[in-house]
Amino acid sequence: MAGLPQIQSIKTPDKMVVNATRPRRFSRVPLPFLIVIALLVAYGLLICYAAVQNDPDYSFSRQALGVAVGIVFMLGIWHVDYQRFANMSTILLVINVVLILSPHIPGLGTDAGMGAQSWINVGMQIQPGEFAKVTVVLFVASIMAKYHGKLDDPREYCKVLALMLIPFLCIMTQPDLGTGLVYLFISAVGLIMGGARPKYLVITLIAGICAIVAVFIVDEFLKYETSPGVYEYRLLKNYQRNRLLVFLNQGENLSDEGYNLQQAQIAIGSGGLFGKGLFNTSQSALGYLPEAPTDFVFCVLAEGLGFFGALVLLGLYAALILISVRIARSSNDLFGMLIVLCVVGMWLFQILENIGMDCGLMPITGIPLPFVSYGSSFMLVNFMMLGLIASVWHHSVSGGKKGSYANTH
Repeated sequence: MAGLPQIQSIKTPDKMVVNATRPRRFSRVPLPFLIVIALLVAYGLLICYAAVQNDPDYSFSRQALGVAVGIVFMLGIWHVDYQRFANMSTILLVINVVLILSPHIPGLGTDAGMGAQSWINVGMQIQPGEFAKVTVVLFVASIMAKYHGKLDDPREYCKVLALMLIPFLCIMTQPDLGTGLVYLFISAVGLIMGGARPKYLVITLIAGICAIVAVFIVDEFLKYETSPGVYEYRLLKNYQRNRLLVFLNQGENLSDEGYNLQQAQIAIGSGGLFGKGLFNTSQSALGYLPEAPTDFVFCVLAEGLGFFGALVLLGLYAALILISVRIARSSNDLFGMLIVLCVVGMWLFQILENIGMDCGLMPITGIPLPFVSYGSSFMLVNFMMLGLIASVWHHSVSGGKKGSYANTH
């Protein structure tokens, strides 16, 4: 990326330390990591299978295929040295933009519903914005690793912030606010863990809140009447506004989103301690619970297996995150650490947002639940993220390789 420092490998008198050790292929497999992945994926498939049973619009075999292909991708990425991406900021940004904007190509993009142009048809429908999460993680990590864990120059901070906003601005042309928020959270994790000054982060947060308020205010002036008493907004879609209003006024049934939230809470509450049984649920089986296999799949779990079943899922998530954080802390270079922590941050945000919106604790955004929600593209991307973490473990932790900016964290 023009104007940004380049990651330089640390040299010794004899040779590059970065090449000192080349671990054997898949040597010293991290058994706890693989066990947790296997249990989480199996549990997620079971929940997804129960969720799609009474909905002909979803195919469990497609979900299983996504898992199978995902495993292949994970193993492939596992063996690729993540350091190859260390100085590819410009290329990664271009890939991000191309992926995110590809649904706008005439004849290629398809409507995802509610006016969102998020999918492309290449013999099968895929969501490029999902795959861009992988390149966003690498892009953010590669930028922040160039600053040696210390970004305190205000001009450099503004430059980095502007670059990180590009994927978000591109995804909002679809518009896909949920995926855009994931990009922003990945960027936030990269800035925080990459050493940006806290003062700059606080200013950015305040500016972001002011921007959100400004969008709602300006939209009030730009709205136009489509029929008597019915208004259309220009900056935000009506359903996006309604989701926030429902979150702020949960006692009022302001829209379909209000109904969705009520049904989700009924499903969670009716599950009790041990649930009704995954294949004996009423809310999803009778069609009361909207988008049960995707946005509200946690409700299917809570109704079917109760509090205990939800606790098992949360325990598996906690194990995956703790193991991943341990890999990040053991990494021998800042770039590898940031890759893992950005992935962990993405998962945490998606887990908290999805479960939170089902319980009425967060606004409804349509963000899916990792390894559980239906979607082959989403499942494949999660396996690719696992591959990135495994690559850091394999080429840095396990192999003991000293890469860029070793021992800076």
